[in-house]
Parts: sequence; C-alpha cells; structure tokens
Amino acid sequence: MRNPFEGLRPALQVMAKEGNILPATGQAIEDLMRPDQEEAYDRVRLGNDTLLDIVIETPNRLLYVPVPAIHRSEKHLFRYFLDGSARTFYIGNVVEGDRQTPVHVAQIGAAAVFREDSGRMRSARSEHRLVLLMDRDAVSFGEKVEQTVNGAGTQFEFVNLKEADPLSDGTEAGKQPRSRAAHKANWRMRVLEGLIGRNLSRKAGEWLMLDGGLGSEYIRDWPEGRDYLGVVKSSYKELRFCVKTGRQRQDINVYQLLAGLKAGERTLAFGLREGAVATWYVRIRGPEYLDFPLMGVLRIELPNPGGEAVRSDLIDEISGALVAERCETPHGKDVRWHAHLYAIFLAEQAVKNGFVSTEVIKAGLRWPTQAVRE
Repeated sequence: MRNPFEGLRPALQVMAKEGNILPATGQAIEDLMRPDQEEAYDRVRLGNDTLLDIVIETPNRLLYVPVPAIHRSEKHLFRYFLDGSARTFYIGNVVEGDRQTPVHVAQIGAAAVFREDSGRMRSARSEHRLVLLMDRDAVSFGEKVEQTVNGAGTQFEFVNLKEADPLSDGTEAGKQPRSRAAHKANWRMRVLEGLIGRNLSRKAGEWLMLDGGLGSEYIRDWPEGRDYLGVVKSSYKELRFCVKTGRQRQDINVYQLLAGLKAGERTLAFGLREGAVATWYVRIRGPEYLDFPLMGVLRIELPNPGGEAVRSDLIDEISGALVAERCETPHGKDVRWHAHLYAIFLAEQAVKNGFVSTEVIKAGLRWPTQAVRE
C-alpha cells in the first residue's frame, strides 16, 4: 500500500533538520474534542442571540403545530445530504531555542449523497484532505514548512494554529494550544463542506440537508438562500423564547418549550440573527421510551437573508418531510441515533470510509531518523 502521508514527509524533514523534535509516544495520538462539541459550536454560532423574541412565520400559529409525515412517494423534498468529519492526531513538538510549537496532522473530509426516486442512495461528491497544523510563527522555519506542504499537492493543506476562525476562537477548549488543533481541523472541515454544497448541480426543488447549524459562512456566501437548511441534533440548551399566552407575553426556556412537544409536531418558528435565519424544533420520536426528554428532537435552521416572514405552509412541508426521515435510524451505530437521520448518517460514513486507519497513520507518520537529519 502506498503511504498516503508521503506528501507530508518533506515538511517533517524540514522540521527535523531545522529544529529539535520531541515526538509523541506511539508516533501519533488522536486529539479528541469534547463529546458535546456540536452543542458548543451551536452556542458559538448563536452568539449573543439567545433570547428569541421574533415569531418569523406567517400566519402566526399555535405554539405546537401537527406536521403529518410527508413520504418521498408523496413529495420527494430532500435529495442531497451533506456531512463532514475530522480526525486530528498530535505527532509531537518541534523546538527551536526557547520557542516551540505542537505539531498535528488531521484527516478532514466532506461528502454529499444523493437519493434517487427509488430511495437508492449514491455518492454525489466527496473531498478529503490531509492537514498539517502548527504555529507557523513560533519557529523561524515555519513559512518554509508551510510552502513545503502547499507544494505537495491539492490533497494536502497547511493550517497555522494561530489564525483566527469563528469556531476555534469561540470555545474555551479551542483557545488551548493542544486542543486548538482539533477545533481548527473541524473548521477546515466546515469550509470543505461549504465548498461541496455550493458546487452541487441541484435542480429547483431539490433540497439540500446540511448536518449542523448554518454558520455565517452559509448566510453570507449563499445569499440566495435557495432550497437548503441545517439540521442541529445537539442544540444549545440555554436558549430562551418569548411566547404569547393569551394576552400575556412570557419568556420560557428550551425545556419548557419542548416539554409539550409530541412526536410529529413542530414548534413555532423564531427569527435568529435579526431574522436572517428562521429556526424551529421538530420532534421525530419520543419522548416516551427515551432516556432524556430532549432526545428525538431536531432544531432546524432555514436561511432567510431578507429577514421577511416565512410562510407557515413551507415550514409545515419541511417539517413533515423531516418527520418521514425518522423511518430508518442507525440504532446502535451512533449514540445520537434518536435524532440522527439515516441519509445524513450515510453521508458521514461516506466521509469516514475515505479515512485511513489509526494503524496506517502510526506507520506512515514517522519523524525522520537522526541519520536523515544529519
């Protein structure tokens, strides 16, 4: 088998020649983000917009709206499903005098799958990258390493750990030198997702479903807002909502909002970011027989660049199609099965199937020996 990391070896040789290497024990150690990373990123994307006091749909409905399932045989709304994944490995530190930087290598990927009329799924497009991450400015030869990686081919990327990005800088873990690399890799994965999503050849009415919320990159770079949405499986739990009860208006938390939400129902739609995004919750299963009352609930984000009112019938249609997506689930394959949509799960698997194993990483990512450095 050809070493998939061969393109990174010249960069490792630069670091081994110019600096002193402190290798990771076992050649490579995977960096893991917190298990609730999706919820943490959801909080970052929301910013200070945690009190949702704009009901953005028209006509106004009750707090809970029944949404019968709309199977694809009735109307095939969702055709494309997009997801990404990232795995990051710490391979050591490079030291120059009293300066040093951790060095990481990440596998990132994103894939879109397409569903045919028969229900058969096929890959529409996928991209994978191998990323070298370090603090470029911490050592004098950082730019040389960057140039070496960027010259190795389009499947390789260099990322400066000190560069800012919306996700890494928004979480405490993302600000720490060691854990920052995993968050930076996740951000690069999001960028790759956006690249794939914008370049799909979609016909009018072929909706694209994105895994996760819509960051500003989707609102800013996709100003037309045509036929796509984000599905958040692990939503930020500190959101509050301003609702009318009779003639009174009151603020309720997300637990209160979802306590009365039954399977096959959605909530009112609220405006995020001054109405540039419409968001609402859909319960696809439970809460009976689930471990936690918020399981089985999705939060939907629909781009609305103009900030105008969104038609309730459109929200009903989207929600009904989402309820129908619950019919298959990766139970036992993913701890989030209760809120996981099978087509998104397949997109995730399409990404991960393009990754090399930990054993290959440890065998293929070895620092040059002393003889090579000399």
